[in-house]
Amino acid sequence: MHKIIVPLFLFALFAVNTQAQNSITISGKVVDQDSGQPLEYATFVLQSSNDPAQVTGGITDLDGKFEVEASPGQYNIRVEYISYKTYARTNQTYNASTNLGSIILAPDVAQLQEVEVVGEKTTVEVRLDKKVYNIGKDITTSGGNVSDALGNIPSVSVDVEGAISLRGNENVRILINGKPSALAGFGSTDALRQLPADAIEKVEVITSPSARYDAEGTAGILNIILKKEKTLGINGSVNTTVGIPFNARATTNFNLRTEKFNIFNTLGYFHRESPGEGRNDNTYLSDASQFDRIIEERDISRNDDGFNINLGMEYFLTDKSSITGSVFFRWSDENDLTENDNQRFIDNNLDSRTFRTEDQGEDDRSSQYSLNYTNNINDSGHKLTADFQYSTDDEDLLTVIQENNTFPNDNLLALENIYEKQTQDDILAQIDYVLPMGDAQFEAGYRGNFEKEVNDYQLDTLNQGTGNFETNTDLTNIFTYHENVNALYTQYGNKYGKFSVLLGLRLENTQMKGSVDSDIDGAVLDELIGQDVDLNFDKNYLGLFPTVNLVFEISETQNISLGYNRRINRPRGWFINPFPSRSSRTNVFQGNPDLDPAFANAFDLGYMKRWKTLTFTSSIYYQKETRSFEFITEETGQVTSDGIQIIRSLPINLSTNERVGAEAGVMYSPAKWWRLNGSVNFFLFSTDGEFNNVDYGASNSSFFTRLSSKFTLPAKMELQANSFYMGPRQNAQTETDAMFSLDMALSKDLFQDKATLSLNVSDMFNSRRRQSYTQTASFIRDSEFQWRKRQVNLSFIYRFNQPKDRRQGNRPDGDERGGEEQGEFKGGGNS
Repeated sequence: MHKIIVPLFLFALFAVNTQAQNSITISGKVVDQDSGQPLEYATFVLQSSNDPAQVTGGITDLDGKFEVEASPGQYNIRVEYISYKTYARTNQTYNASTNLGSIILAPDVAQLQEVEVVGEKTTVEVRLDKKVYNIGKDITTSGGNVSDALGNIPSVSVDVEGAISLRGNENVRILINGKPSALAGFGSTDALRQLPADAIEKVEVITSPSARYDAEGTAGILNIILKKEKTLGINGSVNTTVGIPFNARATTNFNLRTEKFNIFNTLGYFHRESPGEGRNDNTYLSDASQFDRIIEERDISRNDDGFNINLGMEYFLTDKSSITGSVFFRWSDENDLTENDNQRFIDNNLDSRTFRTEDQGEDDRSSQYSLNYTNNINDSGHKLTADFQYSTDDEDLLTVIQENNTFPNDNLLALENIYEKQTQDDILAQIDYVLPMGDAQFEAGYRGNFEKEVNDYQLDTLNQGTGNFETNTDLTNIFTYHENVNALYTQYGNKYGKFSVLLGLRLENTQMKGSVDSDIDGAVLDELIGQDVDLNFDKNYLGLFPTVNLVFEISETQNISLGYNRRINRPRGWFINPFPSRSSRTNVFQGNPDLDPAFANAFDLGYMKRWKTLTFTSSIYYQKETRSFEFITEETGQVTSDGIQIIRSLPINLSTNERVGAEAGVMYSPAKWWRLNGSVNFFLFSTDGEFNNVDYGASNSSFFTRLSSKFTLPAKMELQANSFYMGPRQNAQTETDAMFSLDMALSKDLFQDKATLSLNVSDMFNSRRRQSYTQTASFIRDSEFQWRKRQVNLSFIYRFNQPKDRRQGNRPDGDERGGEEQGEFKGGGNS
């Protein structure tokens, strides 16, 4: 571990030791043993042999060169670079300026920190409990957002509405720098569309989370690590994007680092117009509906603006400790207009036609205040960190729904105003302690998450008789929800010959408390949400969550891993709110206050093998979840004024579901100018349970696969193609067709690699559409939906005092990650 974790004070002494008359210059170049390519951002350390406390040094530039001034004397020299063996020489005498020539570093395939598994440096790292994907070189996401970037990560899929799945399971926990964050949104992934993809350093796919992680997320965890510049001096970049359909984005980041502090700042603005469309063909099977068939055709236009700022400062208290404070603000103004043309049939004849508009305006304001203290007690990894974070989110929404008859008569059917005000406050407090013990490591910590959500909902309907709007008191309400989680964890890791072991235990107490303020009549309430449902509830759940991760090294180039963990899926506030909200007069979503958390046990068996130009990774996994959530669709027994059934969707706790699957990935470099990356994930899914005397048991098999091909062309150009295919799938009521999409990109480096111009096309064939078929006892629905049409972006990024591809390893390992990863155990030479 000492080969990678470089003490902070080395960076604090990069400045020259100026004694003008007697100074000499030590220079040289650091290159890779196999390719002869220069290694930028390698660390050169110059330590006085007579006074070891006197240390200076520097880092290599884009050409792998370094130059350090010092006084004549005797020195120990050392060159370090992540995933390479350290070059060291002792008692070297330098009485005059000296050029050391080329210093050759050899890859270290046996080091415990992390392993380079493909020719392109730090593209993928395989660790004991996770895979780490560095996506900074994925040019297909240039000008895109974080959600776009996640869609190119193996094991991860993003559907047409932005829902993120891990191995086909949408219950995935998303963290930013190891912690829940306002940057990722509160219970929604919408905020990820507002952050630029180039803000990401890497993404950790954690399918077998260790005990240091929150137990939330039965599918696992996606931890998004944002970029953080580590270079002395002033540096930064400016990134601009323009695209069709029209969108524009401008992002700047600025960094000022000295020996005592590091100031970092990011500013971003975006304007996005994202057209979409949908179609529903509904056939009604019961006599409750006046119509036999209704065809809905939707056109969706979005016009969104947003601005965000992140400002922070890290102050180095000592050579080994620092305190970091940051503030983040995001403002967005979103306007979505959905136009819905309805054709209504009786006995296959057009009876009437309506036109509905849903005009929604949303004003969203988020903020986050963070404070971190880090103390690297010694160089062996002994460490203490503490974090405090306060986040807020305020959303004001006004939705105007108007529906008119257009055939055979022109007249107003309904006009509704929906007012929603949603606020959320989130407090996080965390402390982590790491104690290395030779090859072993002990960790312990505490985390507290305290969330409060308030949803103020009001529905006003136009009374056409009086011409006045009247408030619907049966649906108007204020729902307040608290979720408090307190957790203690401990874990122990060690290496026994070829075996690496990481054992952990996490104790979590979850409190879910809700209350409703409403004037609804008791009889109406029973009809609306059912009898014996407690709207003012206070539930507590205490659980133990063990984790086991094992790695056996067959050889330096292959290993087998085994992981087990227990997880929890806590329902979000909108899952529990019993009052319906509606996207139309005929379709409503209703929460379920009786919903309890679901629990899952998961096993993962993995195998990895590396050759010189090819890496193969694979795993077989099994998960069993009890009291799992399932969204069901059913009749409400109510009809609109013009005789259409009102259908509701709500989540319920079904008995169990089981998921078994296998995934495999191949990274292959047939030539220095060509890299291939492919993966496939196949899974079987079954669930059983019933609700309201309806059996919702179902079995499902599906798969998804992706292939990326990247070419390095002459004249500093790169070409990349990413393809994705999602196989057909189904649940108890709905079958969804297969889907294919292709992204293409071309980039060109300019101005001596200080700038890059990129052109990319997202969804080249405009084929990213969800087509599904739903059948119940009362209706059949054939639907198609496209969230966003094909997008073409032109991006330009200019960097000052900043390399094109930032290398890792220039700061201690834990500094660039969130509180979740402090002192991470790195057992297993290839893990």
